[in-house]
Amino acid sequence: MRTKIAIPMGDPAGVGAEIIVKTAVSDEILNLCDLVVIGDKSVLEKAIEICKIDLKIHTIKNVEDGKYEKGILNVIDLQNVDMDSLEYGKIQGMCGKAAFEYIKKSVELAMSHKVDAIATTPINKESLKAGNVNYIGHTEILGDLSSSKDPLTMFEVDNMRVFFLTRHMSLRNACDAVTKERVLEYIKRCTKALKQLGVSGKMAVAGLNPHSGEHGLFGDEEVKEITPAIEEAQKLGYDVVGPIGADSVFHQALQGRYVAVLSLYHDQGHIATKTYDFERTIAITLDMPILRTSVDHGTAFDIAGKGVVSAVSMIEAVKLAAKYAPNFKNIK
Repeated sequence: MRTKIAIPMGDPAGVGAEIIVKTAVSDEILNLCDLVVIGDKSVLEKAIEICKIDLKIHTIKNVEDGKYEKGILNVIDLQNVDMDSLEYGKIQGMCGKAAFEYIKKSVELAMSHKVDAIATTPINKESLKAGNVNYIGHTEILGDLSSSKDPLTMFEVDNMRVFFLTRHMSLRNACDAVTKERVLEYIKRCTKALKQLGVSGKMAVAGLNPHSGEHGLFGDEEVKEITPAIEEAQKLGYDVVGPIGADSVFHQALQGRYVAVLSLYHDQGHIATKTYDFERTIAITLDMPILRTSVDHGTAFDIAGKGVVSAVSMIEAVKLAAKYAPNFKNIK
């Protein structure tokens, strides 16, 4: 039985449909897994025309009805886009509402084990709001629909995995959030998330200050908060080390010294992964009963509808979903 990956189409006014049809004809993906797209048939047909791709849409009601063969794109058509009013590159409530409905259906399929994982395409926060969808983004939607309290984001690029102690908050507030209690909690959560993927090994915690503070010379968060958390985690049996200076820990992870790094704020981990390979940095959402990977770029409204968007990130997101799906476990 081949792995089946659900792909919600994303914002119809963005590049989601274009990266899907380009991914569907990738030999890498054809040889790896089966795709089930949840979207709008008319938007996808237009994307096929724009991208000049030899692909036919097969509309299905159920995953098991798909024709999983070269040149066929299996689509669960929600018929929720009016092509006469669709404008590429524009914020439209219709598109925000449609994007939410694609995600909702994808989660239903994953929760009922009809598909093995979800690989998401970009959505637009303003379009969601215009469509009266009261969520900030994918993580919040997925958490709510899967009854997950606080989904955990991990980035993967090449063989480097990066977690985030804090994400969308100011740098000043992120520094204040580096407490012993929070670091210890995230060491536990990240270890659990790695187990979901079938990954084991040593995790490193990045330092916050230059050279991890040099024993308090450049800041005392390492001495007062980070090191005590790591030492307590080690006593509890967790395979974790640190703090290790952020100028070297990510390089060491790429070399294979650590299976993952806990970065302490948003840009610390984002810069490390995206500088190494922007297009192939993929987000994985964990600590949920379902596996989700995602491209790490936006709707690209400026080039939507032109057929020029790269599908590299989408292809990598599908590959990563297929890589981890066979061993994925729902650990409570």
